[in-house]
Amino acid sequence: MITKFRIDQSVAQEEFGLACQRLIPWTDAPEDPPLGAMACFLRPGGSSLPDCHNQDEFMLILDGTGTLDLAGESTSFEKGDMLVLPRNQEHVVHNGSADENLVWVSLYWPLREVPQS
Repeated sequence: MITKFRIDQSVAQEEFGLACQRLIPWTDAPEDPPLGAMACFLRPGGSSLPDCHNQDEFMLILDGTGTLDLAGESTSFEKGDMLVLPRNQEHVVHNGSADENLVWVSLYWPLREVPQS
């Protein structure tokens, strides 16, 4: 069975100081997935709240430009870039644009949360 999702900011909910659309796990997933995924939408000129978790994270930048602050280090990124964030490292994402959303998909593992309904 094929399950199809569309990244859609209109169904995202406020989390971590930005809008997040939970992708994995989904409400009626047949099994417990080994990872989680969400689409993230950060308003122009905005910054996420500081976050630190015991999960590795992979960010795929879909649109926009920004900066990632991770454990005292900073790097800029743009559409098409991929970033790997090691677990237990505090991080903050900044949108570098004054007029466009920054959009990315984060994959994180191992999964330590319950599906959103």
